[in-house]
Amino acid sequence: MALPTAHAVDAAKATELAKAKACMSCHAVDRKLVGPAYKDVAEKYKADKEAPAKLAQKILKGGSGVWGPVPMPATAGLAENDALLLAQWVLAGAPSK
Repeated sequence: MALPTAHAVDAAKATELAKAKACMSCHAVDRKLVGPAYKDVAEKYKADKEAPAKLAQKILKGGSGVWGPVPMPATAGLAENDALLLAQWVLAGAPSK
């Protein structure tokens, strides 16, 4: 399974979902905020074929220790397919269009 490209991801839907679920409060596309920049996440996992599923689970359940001491909280009320969309979007470089 190849990682998605910017064209394979519904960027508009993912961007709105990231804003609605407050992902953008802690993450930015190109710079570290509380959490890592999306571009850094995409770079770290670019060769990992399991990355979309792994990241979707981290989005759903939260996680800690990979990017430093600050834990990422679970995303309440997020459907699994939306978590996968967000993961694919991040791995595609979080395109805006």
